Amino acid sequence: MATPEFILLGDAVWLDFVNSARGRDADPADLLPDSHAYTRWSLAQQLDPGPDAPFALVRTFRDQLTGLAEALHAGLQPPGAAIAAINTHLGRCTGSHQLTRVNGRWRIRFAPARPLRAIEAIARSAAATLADRAAIVRRCAGATCSLFLTDGTATGSRRWCDPGICGANGRVERRRSLQR
Repeated sequence: MATPEFILLGDAVWLDFVNSARGRDADPADLLPDSHAYTRWSLAQQLDPGPDAPFALVRTFRDQLTGLAEALHAGLQPPGAAIAAINTHLGRCTGSHQLTRVNGRWRIRFAPARPLRAIEAIARSAAATLADRAAIVRRCAGATCSLFLTDGTATGSRRWCDPGICGANGRVERRRSLQR
């Protein structure tokens, strides 16, 4: 089996984005060194990279979300700059709200007018994590590993490093199948 170019194990698109600058060793390589790599990462996530996101903006957004992940891992309040950046990208999404019935209950949901661009999907993923009271963001427990993950277990006990290399293969495939 070929080694994948990107580490996709954060159980949230935004953490996979943050993890593109992190790794399992003390000095990981940046997996998004240029706009071409960002395009490949977006396609690996089954997202539209879009024509309108300057790469400098992409890198700045990743840095802001890294600060958010660090704060959540430490149990601190989210940085205001990260929240502002998320809201900026969410504000670029066009669409409307729709009333739908889910499990016998009425819910209001946002229906995008077009597929979300990768940077908008990343912002939406971060917003969904922040809005989920049960979501816990933590850093992998490995001594040299700096990857982030979400812990949605009932006991809050997910730590990783190494079960299958950061809990990878089964969980990644499960998440990918849910996205399809």
